[in-house]
Amino acid sequence: MHTPVTIIGAGLGGLTLARVLHVHGIPVTVHEAESSPSARAQGGLLDIHDYNGQLALKAAGLMDEFHAIVLEGRQALRILDRDGTVLLDQPDDGMGGRPEVQRGDLRQLLLDSLPAGTVRWGHKVSRVRALGGGRHEVTFADGGPVVTSLLVGADGAWSRVRPLLSAATPEYIGKSVVETYLFDAGTRHPAAAKAVGGGMLIAPSPGREIFAHREKNDTLHAYVGVSEPQDWFAAIDFTDAATATARIAQEFDGWALELTALITDSDVAPVLRPLHALPAGHRWDRVPGVTLLGDAAHLAAPNGEGANLAMLDGAELGEALAAHPDDIETALTEYEQAMFPRSAETVMGEMPEIDAHGAIDWFTGKGR
Repeated sequence: MHTPVTIIGAGLGGLTLARVLHVHGIPVTVHEAESSPSARAQGGLLDIHDYNGQLALKAAGLMDEFHAIVLEGRQALRILDRDGTVLLDQPDDGMGGRPEVQRGDLRQLLLDSLPAGTVRWGHKVSRVRALGGGRHEVTFADGGPVVTSLLVGADGAWSRVRPLLSAATPEYIGKSVVETYLFDAGTRHPAAAKAVGGGMLIAPSPGREIFAHREKNDTLHAYVGVSEPQDWFAAIDFTDAATATARIAQEFDGWALELTALITDSDVAPVLRPLHALPAGHRWDRVPGVTLLGDAAHLAAPNGEGANLAMLDGAELGEALAAHPDDIETALTEYEQAMFPRSAETVMGEMPEIDAHGAIDWFTGKGR
């Protein structure tokens, strides 16, 4: 295949696609809006599943490198009731199929696997337009246009490529997450550290929930979920860390102190993350020369599958292009026909808003 592939977005999905294409000798360029790999923090822990994310890494020939960045013990799971009662304490026996890695480490692994210059940093898309015949022109904020016969939108929730294929836009799901970090948890935040344990903590309640991970360097990273309309959050001044922290903590009045400490004892200002999703079963008719992957194609509420699906999308698209080097449209059709039902099925499997007892049933398969 001699047609260069133009990928918009250097997230996990776009980079996995680029790596698989490189393995097969297919020319590829990735354009990324961020100015460098370290331009912003890359998020927390990811569990990489043996039925999707790891399959992508195998296709990319990177399993040894992946195993080298796995954080041992992080598959441990604790489910606590809101009063602090431990209802499930499941250790990491090393037999699980979802080893945990830092998102930033995984992204760097993929970047290191690509030839220098594959990723063009500081290329923020300002316009994309069809030229006909499967060709598209991408214009960047710096003014430099690129014309391509194979364009892939791997540019996330607010994709600039998606309008070429679909009029769908993400909608707020009625819930937001507030992120907090507690550093040197074992010595500075012992009660919260004990509650979280060695891996993941879940303290769910309808409309209010606390998830937390123990990350590298004894850091606790919490995701405090609150189901309220966006106007409710707009009334909170998140530029005032103390006020915002107190207001969110108020919603967890009566919860165990070791749980609310994940809010009140944060070592950084709380960060608001409104959650959006594309319509369930989102798909489009085949448009020559362009497709989407990851959140650009099937943004959904967080359920532990998003990064894994994006990587599998990238790997399968890359393998389809390698299998049909002289027929791009057959490759894109094959890829989309597999991707559409897979992403729709994953959305149907999202964890509902339940209490701690319901979460145990859900995780053990009784509530699915």
